[in-house]
Amino acid sequence: MTVLPIRIHGDPVLHEPAAPVIEFDDALRHLVADMFETMDAAPGVGLAAPQVGVGLRVFVYSYGNDASEKPWRGVVVNPTLYMTPPAAGVPDEHDEAEGCLSFPGERFPLRRSERVVVTGFDAHGQPLRIEAEGWRARILQHEYDHLDGTIYIDRLDSAFDRVLLRIVRKRGWGVAGNSWNPMDERLEG
Repeated sequence: MTVLPIRIHGDPVLHEPAAPVIEFDDALRHLVADMFETMDAAPGVGLAAPQVGVGLRVFVYSYGNDASEKPWRGVVVNPTLYMTPPAAGVPDEHDEAEGCLSFPGERFPLRRSERVVVTGFDAHGQPLRIEAEGWRARILQHEYDHLDGTIYIDRLDSAFDRVLLRIVRKRGWGVAGNSWNPMDERLEG
């Protein structure tokens, strides 16, 4: 696991384990609605509450293979992740590359488990269970990591350290007040 010597993001909530949700109330459902709106605007396939500055164990996801397919979409509150171990070997730079809204504009190869089961609750407190494979499994693992204070670049091979540090310096990340808002780009475009 790579540990960068500088913080690349100003908000400490990204680097701390999130707290369990206690109240399944209108405030939680409002947060979830805002998270879906932010994820869709980015656009992204997942978003965890710490990514919007809220230290709660909540994430949303949405994924479809093409425009004709209804998206696989939902929210998980207080999740537990079960997975098969990832296959040994070097990740494929094309088929296993992923990106993150917390490190925008970049993609790096990362080996993940091909199958997962996530249990938790929906925004109304009803239990749920999700079994996923492939990219859907990758999405769930990625968002679950955020709830434990881990960004996917923290999991990259140390061979990427220099590249990551150059990107951080070039973009001025790690500087207080310097942040990215997906709505800024939508308004400019």
